[in-house]
Amino acid sequence: MAKVLCTICARGGSKGVKNKNIKELCGKPLIAYSIEQAKASKLFEHIVISTDSDAIASVAKEYGADVFFKRSADMASDTAGKLDVIRDAFVRSEAYYKETFDYLIDLDATAPLRSVEDILNSFNQLLKNSNDNLITAMPSRRSPYFNMVEVDLNGKVALSKKLDGTVLRRQDAPKSYDMNASIYIWKRDAILNESSLFLDSTGLYVMPEKRSIDIDNELDFEFVEFLMRKQNA
Repeated sequence: MAKVLCTICARGGSKGVKNKNIKELCGKPLIAYSIEQAKASKLFEHIVISTDSDAIASVAKEYGADVFFKRSADMASDTAGKLDVIRDAFVRSEAYYKETFDYLIDLDATAPLRSVEDILNSFNQLLKNSNDNLITAMPSRRSPYFNMVEVDLNGKVALSKKLDGTVLRRQDAPKSYDMNASIYIWKRDAILNESSLFLDSTGLYVMPEKRSIDIDNELDFEFVEFLMRKQNA
């Protein structure tokens, strides 16, 4: 049976929402939702938290996650890349548990609306398609071929992506997707050796918009809270 590690990366220096990762959302700290989903999936022997915050570490332990290291200052800075942070947690975990993991699944703490089925189905899709890694996304509201524009250095406005012909309806444009920062999956070799998220064999798991909100600011937080209260009503 394949060994799968779960990581949840949550630094303390959130600027859009103060103390976002442990802010109470419908009766529980935000990070608790991802921990509970990981546990409910029954995919993981270990659920590892990467954080620089003692407060986040304490809450994560309370909900049953493992916190055996404190993220270094350079890995917790505004300029630290997500891939580097996740790889750091993976390498530390293999050394700490003295195990070799076949796959890594990272759950973003700011995406609490994902379902346990999303975790299981995205992993099964990666296995079925033999992807090296997989990202999750939702169908985009805007299309770079139809109503997303860019402005060049001379101030000229143009569509972000051009086709040979004119697209008169958004529905006729090539499909595009918004990454929802919910689930990231890697084979061991990919997480250890690749420096880009987009590989020749990257898979895409599509989720509905109602489970794809990534909390980045106060408005996002209020919207997720509204959806959760409506769902639980």
